Amino acid sequence: MITEAWVWVILFLPLGSFVTSGLIIRPFFNRYSVLAGYVTIVAIGVALALSIWALRSVVDANGDLEFATRSWLEVGNLSITVGILLDPLTAIMLVVVTGVSLLVQIYSAGYMKGDPGYARYYAYMSLFTASMVGLILSANIIQFYVFWELVGASSYLLIGFWYHKPSAAAAAKKAFIVTRIGDFGFLLAILYLVFNADVFTGNGLEITTITTEFPEAIKAGLIGTSVVTWVALGIFAGAIGKSGQLPLHTWLPDAMEGPTPVSALIHAATMVAAGVFLVARFFPLFEASEVAMNTVAIIGGVTAVFAASMALVATDIKRVLAYSTISQLGYMMLALGVGAYSAAIFHLFTHAFFKALLFLGSGSVNHATGTFDMRYMGGLRKVMPWTYVTFVIGALSIAGIFPLAGFWSKDEILADAWGHDGGVSQVVFWLGLAAVFMTAFYMFRVVFMTFGGEFRGGAEADPEAEAHGDGEVHLADSPAVMVVPLLVLAFAAVVAGFLVNPTVDLGMIPIHWLSEFLGQGLVEVETPHFNFAIAAVSSALALAGIALAYVMYSARRESSKRMGDALRPFQTLLLNKYYFDEFYENYVTRKAFYGWIAGFLDWADKAIVDGFARTVGYLGRNVGGIMAHAQTGQVQGYGVVGSLGVLAIVAVFFFFR
Repeated sequence: MITEAWVWVILFLPLGSFVTSGLIIRPFFNRYSVLAGYVTIVAIGVALALSIWALRSVVDANGDLEFATRSWLEVGNLSITVGILLDPLTAIMLVVVTGVSLLVQIYSAGYMKGDPGYARYYAYMSLFTASMVGLILSANIIQFYVFWELVGASSYLLIGFWYHKPSAAAAAKKAFIVTRIGDFGFLLAILYLVFNADVFTGNGLEITTITTEFPEAIKAGLIGTSVVTWVALGIFAGAIGKSGQLPLHTWLPDAMEGPTPVSALIHAATMVAAGVFLVARFFPLFEASEVAMNTVAIIGGVTAVFAASMALVATDIKRVLAYSTISQLGYMMLALGVGAYSAAIFHLFTHAFFKALLFLGSGSVNHATGTFDMRYMGGLRKVMPWTYVTFVIGALSIAGIFPLAGFWSKDEILADAWGHDGGVSQVVFWLGLAAVFMTAFYMFRVVFMTFGGEFRGGAEADPEAEAHGDGEVHLADSPAVMVVPLLVLAFAAVVAGFLVNPTVDLGMIPIHWLSEFLGQGLVEVETPHFNFAIAAVSSALALAGIALAYVMYSARRESSKRMGDALRPFQTLLLNKYYFDEFYENYVTRKAFYGWIAGFLDWADKAIVDGFARTVGYLGRNVGGIMAHAQTGQVQGYGVVGSLGVLAIVAVFFFFR
């Protein structure tokens, strides 16, 4: 059985590699920067081993493995604690984060080779991983928020890693600012909990206490349903920002300016997954409010279709995958909104593997061609067989093709949405089905444009190529250090779905193991049931999407151009991302912020603050002058004034006695 000290080590290992790489190797031994990679890989590898041990311990304890919290801060009657919350959700997420992070770090050793910021890169990646691990382990909502903001700060550093590029610096700032908007809602929810802690949280603000006593406080009439609705929506605002859901999605496609392994980690297992984890962690609060649940479901369902539509026309392979991430996160939010808690976490688990696989595959393609623009790729199937096979496996998995991992988790979400009572569930079910078709189409559009046909020149033909490394075209598979992680992730993308949450008893792995295991935590979970009819419909739609992509981008390439010409207005709308960026820039930033808010603050500064200062100065100058005239030097005058003052005091005393 794992002890508390060893669980803390899971956090301190990547934190230690951050200190070693960033504060020792980079400033003093930068000529040996390769050591930073070795230190990070070893640290996260050991963290993965400890995470597996922690998972095994929670399984053996039937989900009941508790550690005492310790006092951190005391403010008045409020006591803020710090500690570890190790429940089934935490145990699963630890394995996902450390496992995917390890494979990404190994891959990075080849991808970032020769980069002058090699040691700095591994320092940032270590801090990113440590921040996510700390967030997962947090037992207190204040502790949770500290690591939540550290995740945002780490993502800023990594997205803007190539800070000499104006586009990377702008993308980093955009990600940081947009996610802060959502975080403000989360902060407001935390502040409500802080100021009302004595009512329902025993002054501790511990997550287990909040999730259990908050609903009880509603039943007891201590707080109203509207209160829990607003608290839940505040928490959800933070999730919207981090997970790139409508309307705070605009930062995520631009985050592709960072190195490709960074994109893989952000999109697969860390930052964007943090939003889903946040809603899952406080799921009992959402369950207490029908309005909050419906809001999560609708935003998730609409986001799934909305993001998928933009992926239909994007030509940058990483941007296609970014829109895909937003869409898949919408699936997870949809699941949480209809009460399918275990299905959402199941899809988060499978998504981590096939999305990391796809991003790392795109990095290998860029390594060979020098560009991310699919219009200048093609023919790579012949020269990059390992990348091609693994990428196709990832595409089949995300499309939900039997028997790959994505098939099982996506079917479970759709089955739960269909079986859930209420009009909202039915609406999001059909939105989910539409997203299935669109996902299969745009993913195999990527496959056929990148790997099919003949090679179209790569960076040498792309006038806007921002090539990795020296910018030369190297039409060959990536080195072994990059291929091995692809093979491991491809294997997981094939078997992880059925083996982790099997629909039949496999002996060592009981039926619906993951769902049953998650049900041992803070949330009651219903055992899912495999729906053959929905699985058949979903699979048929996915195959139809693949077939259409084949016809348009492989068999008859001219058909894609004809359709684009026929749907030119709609295509223009999608290429411009529904003009969200323009709307934010022209109306929210320039008119609302600079025109109204900043204008008002400027007026207030000049009229009120400066006016008050000028008034004080005026009074100081003039009152001082008046008082100076009173200083006559005549003692009899001072005596008269003093006598009048004494008489006034005596009069007031007798009058108010």
